[in-house]
Amino acid sequence: MEESRRTRTRYLTAVALLLGYSATVSCSTGSVGPAAPSPGLGSSGPPAPITSTPTPGTGETKPGIALTAVPRPDGSFDVTENLMLPTATDILPVQLPASGEHLPGMMARTTPRVTNLKLLADDQSVRLENTTLTAADYIPLTAAATRIQLTYRLSGSTVRALPLPSPSTRAAAAIRPLTAGTDSTLPTDLTVTGGLLNAVCPLMTETRCAVGDPPDLTIQPDIPAGKALVVLQLDLPR
Repeated sequence: MEESRRTRTRYLTAVALLLGYSATVSCSTGSVGPAAPSPGLGSSGPPAPITSTPTPGTGETKPGIALTAVPRPDGSFDVTENLMLPTATDILPVQLPASGEHLPGMMARTTPRVTNLKLLADDQSVRLENTTLTAADYIPLTAAATRIQLTYRLSGSTVRALPLPSPSTRAAAAIRPLTAGTDSTLPTDLTVTGGLLNAVCPLMTETRCAVGDPPDLTIQPDIPAGKALVVLQLDLPR
């Protein structure tokens, strides 16, 4: 009886040692790794990679004009204008905003003037003979291009409100892309970065072209370039 118990103990000990050795070999060799989780019901494989598609932008990724005007305390504007054409051109017609004497909300003569004009054509700087504009003109490009960017200071296009007991920041101003004459059908987006109270497009059938309410007022997008003359009512920054 005692011999039988000893034999059974030795047998169980041998089995335990054998199982422990097998587990140790399996972990140390790395030949057997953790199993990948099974896909859920209805899964057809690993998820597709996430890709992002840029949103088309007028004047930047699709033909059109995008103008951004930053008002200054003196009534002038720092302007960035992006133009994208459907076909390349090697000469750029430019025109200033109209005088305010016949424009609603202004009715006073103005003398728009562009200074410090800079121009990029297909990301290449274009040397300009004259960086000041006081009338319509044509700017030759060194090579035909479809993407054009202009930066400049627009002054003389603003009529300030009559001073009240204290000087007022209220003003009216006319803006229009310099490049509006390249193609009158191009969709045009105009952005004023602050102080906008109202916007009127006198060349359009529906002349009020403001969207929303202050302080989140914007200008109607996709105005045809040939009609993209806008009279702004705004508070100038102090």
